[in-house]
Amino acid sequence: MAQIAPPSKVKRVTDNDRYVVPNTRTGGWDIVKAGHRRATGHAKTMKEAITHARRAVRKDGGGELRIVNRAGKLTESNTIAPPKRRAA
Repeated sequence: MAQIAPPSKVKRVTDNDRYVVPNTRTGGWDIVKAGHRRATGHAKTMKEAITHARRAVRKDGGGELRIVNRAGKLTESNTIAPPKRRAA
């Protein structure tokens, strides 16, 4: 029987997490929200896709940004902090 990690050790996917993945059909890079199939955005270059994904994660209150290379391997994972609140 396989051992399962205790709940505190398991990384939970939040609703704000985004993946930057290559689009093999049309070229370029897609931004996909965690748990969804359809892309929420598309960019010609990986750099543009990362910029757009960071902005989306920050706008939604922070989360993880994960970057997948053309071979399908996770190459980078960044925690994006929520935006700073302005003083009233």
